[in-house]
Amino acid sequence: MPAGSSPKRERQYEHIKDGLKKRGRSEDVAEEIAARTVNKERARSGEAKEKSRTSTQDISSSRRGGLRSHSGSKGRTKDQLYNEAKQKNVKGRSKMTKAELAKAVGR
Repeated sequence: MPAGSSPKRERQYEHIKDGLKKRGRSEDVAEEIAARTVNKERARSGEAKEKSRTSTQDISSSRRGGLRSHSGSKGRTKDQLYNEAKQKNVKGRSKMTKAELAKAVGR
């Protein structure tokens, strides 16, 4: 962690790193991902001296992780995709395959 990081950011870094290691990532990769995530959050909250445009305008790390969680190895189920297509008023959704639904909802 960068010098002068708050205790909250230190805890966040350790929490992310430990979670990644439990999921099978190597020590080096876990450290890099944790550092990048914490640095992005520091930039978003104005704690960092320098920040990139994507750090401040992109979707937050915690939200992005929440969107990706529980997707399993093959992503969302056909029912989940169908419901999203229904919300977006996609025409012909009832006859679409899972792959077609995924393409139609744009993910």
